[in-house]
Formats: sequence, structure tokens, C-alpha cells
Amino acid sequence: MNDLPHVLELLRQALGESAVLTGQAISPRHHSDWTGHAPQCPAALLLPGSTEQVASALRLCNAAGISVVPQGGMTGLAGGAVPRANDIALSLERLRGIEEIDSASATITVRAGTTLEQIQQAANEAGFLFPLDLGARGSCQIGGNIATNAGGNAVIRYGMTRDLVLGLEVVLADGRVLNLMNKMIKNNCGYDLKQCFIGSEGTLGVITRAVLKLAPQPAEQTTLLCALPDYASAVALLRKVQREVGTPQAYELMWQDFFRLGVSWLETPVAPMPDDYPLYVLFDTAAPREQLERCLEAAMAEGLVSDAIFANSHAQARALWKIREATGEFPIRMVPLNFDVSLPIGQIGDFADLCRQRLDQRWPGNHSVYFGHIGDSNLHLTVDCRSLPVPTPLLEVEELVYTAVGELGGSVSAEHGIGLLKREFLHHSVGPEALHAMRQLKDSFDPKGILNPGKIFESQPVYTGMAR
Repeated sequence: MNDLPHVLELLRQALGESAVLTGQAISPRHHSDWTGHAPQCPAALLLPGSTEQVASALRLCNAAGISVVPQGGMTGLAGGAVPRANDIALSLERLRGIEEIDSASATITVRAGTTLEQIQQAANEAGFLFPLDLGARGSCQIGGNIATNAGGNAVIRYGMTRDLVLGLEVVLADGRVLNLMNKMIKNNCGYDLKQCFIGSEGTLGVITRAVLKLAPQPAEQTTLLCALPDYASAVALLRKVQREVGTPQAYELMWQDFFRLGVSWLETPVAPMPDDYPLYVLFDTAAPREQLERCLEAAMAEGLVSDAIFANSHAQARALWKIREATGEFPIRMVPLNFDVSLPIGQIGDFADLCRQRLDQRWPGNHSVYFGHIGDSNLHLTVDCRSLPVPTPLLEVEELVYTAVGELGGSVSAEHGIGLLKREFLHHSVGPEALHAMRQLKDSFDPKGILNPGKIFESQPVYTGMAR
């Protein structure tokens, strides 16, 4: 870091005085992400406004061996954008805007700092749908969404972010710019390099532009809440709906504990149906209501559904979704320890039972809730740390949950990446040979290891003693 003052002066010459901030000029929002994990003011914050400026910044930092932490909207939940005191943070917030909407190819070309909501709105105004959707849509940036391979509610129908990216522009650690921009679905020219950077959490390169796939706007949607007798019925109902009606836009499963919690947090805490059923599923579909009603009648006759209500207006649909969106209240009403895992769909119910049993055995009286997008193998589990002993045994809880994930052949991260907070548990899902190959890829793209060091790989996270 002896070169830091000299490098900062070179960076100011390349990017401009206003694009290189230090000390108290750096907003606290760049100190940590939404986890609040180990907040730290970086040595400097860079605000490049073009791909060329990103390239210049990385070239200078790489030559001096100074580490760089790429940052997007800071809405991550794995600590992937958290800097250290000797890091330079590189924010993409000035690199934003819609460059083009191509109606013929059904694509939208955007800069990496553009928020997800801006892309959704531009697509809608052009008569299309950009189907990636997250609760943080107004703050998260598309570069970060791509770098973490974000998921969301509509994955069951449209896929992960990876499935929506046709082309990328990426700046490597040494400042070289890879032009991987492409509008074609079929492009079979050797290695598909863009896939290396999707989900790489800024450890291999910095994404600066992207070409994204658009979808047709769906017809008017029907929202339906169903009560279910058991987990097997949730899977059977999904498959029945897919066969007879078509894949829904969203299929959200809530265990009884989550449903009760979500209802209790409503402005008017009145359950839309009895709250003593084991499971509830909330789903949206663009299929004709008559067709859906026939499917539902058959499902009830088969014992797959115990109770059901249709939303008869947009307001009623929003009221039902408010229950599922109780997760937005977790940081306010809980001290949440959140898990985002993926398992074979048929084993998600067994995993939930196993975790609940092991948590209850180890910490009687603990409070945990279960919910998720099971149609795409994703389960979320949140433990309220207020129900655990003090000091909170974070590592023990995480090891218990991730060990169970490994036992059932699952993934310790479904849609939020590894970052700082899951790297110690990556071995539960990735074998030593694959981890070695990942390190080789990192060494190839970033030989000096300046890009987002300590994320994904290093074995020992630094815990602050605070619950996440």
C-alpha cells in the first residue's frame, strides 16, 4: 500500500477528481452490503463513468498490486461487495442507462450500473417483459445481478439471470476489455466465455455492459392461494398445474410457521383462510381462469389441495402477496440468520423436517421459519437469533444447516452467491477437484489476485460477533 498515494493521483488524472473519493467523502453505504457484515471504509472509492475508465482504473491498480472490490447496488446477502480497509472499492453507479431495445431480436442492451427496475420499466414501455424480479429491484444493479446469478420469484418460468444473458462486456484485472456482446440465441463459436463471469461475484472481471433477453408481456394473471396437507402434495400440485395449465409465473411455498408470521405482520392481521394447515402455496398464472378452476377442482378431489381462494382483483392479489413478502420485515422485526439453499425438489420437505429436528434438539425453543420457490429447487430458512443463546452461536447454526444440505446433495447457495459468508461451507457442495479447477480459473483471469480477494475461496470468514 506504499504506492497508494501515487496510484490515487494517477487515478484522479484518469477518472477525474470527483470520481476518486477517500475518507469521510465515502458514503457508509459502501462500507457493507445489506447483511451489515463487518462494515469497513475502503482506502478509496472509484466512480468510473465509462468502460474505458473502468479499464484504466483496473490497469493502474493491477500494476501496483492494489486490490479492487467491485460494487453494485450493495443489496447482496453474502458479503460479496464488502471491502477491507486496504481495498479500493469500484462502484458502477455512474455507468448506467439503456443503450438499445431491439424489438426484432427481443433484446435490451444496458450498462452495468442500471437498476433492475429501470430495465423492467423500459422493457414494459417497449411492449416486453424483463422477467428477472427481486424485492430489491429499485436498488440492485444489473451488473450485480449478473455477477451473482440472481434468482427471484419467476425463475420457475424464465430461469436464473444466467438464462437471460446473451452478451457481456467485461474488463479483466489487467484492463483488457472482452467484447462478448451478442444478440443471438445460437452462437457456438468455441468457449462461451460470458458464462465464466456470470455468478463469479466480481472475482474474474468487472461486467460493464450486457445484452439481455426480453419476453412477451404475459396476459392478465390469476393469483391463487392453496392450503396443502403435506409437502408431497405441493410437488404433485405443481406438476399437475404444469401439465394441465402450463408453468406458472411464480410458485411460492410457505410452511405454517411462515404463513402465520406473515399474516400477523399485515396491517390488518386477518388470515385469508384458516392458519392451521401444514403448508400453503401462492402462485400466479396467465392461464384462463376457467381452465385453472377445473384443474383445482380435480386437485381437491385427489386430496392434493385442502382449501383454496382466488384473488378477484389486483388489490386482493397484492394482499395475498403481502404475506409472502413478509421477508422484507425480517431485519426490522427479527435478528435474522438467513439461509438460501437449493436441494433436489423431492427432498426439500425432508430437509426442512431434518433441520427443524436438529435445531430443536440443539437449541430447544428456537424460532425458525421455512419458505421458498420450490419449483426451482430453492428453499429459504431464517432463524431468529433472538431465540438462540447469547452470544449467538452463528457458526454452529450455519454448520448444522449446511451439513444437512451436503448430506442431501444440495447447494449451500441457491441465488445469493458465496461472498464472505459462505466460503467456509462451500466444500459441502463443491468437491476438492472442482474447487481446484475454480482456483485455476481465478489464477488465469486474475494472476495477481486483485479482484475481490477473499470472496468465494479463503477458508476463514471474519465474524463480528453480530447476527446477520
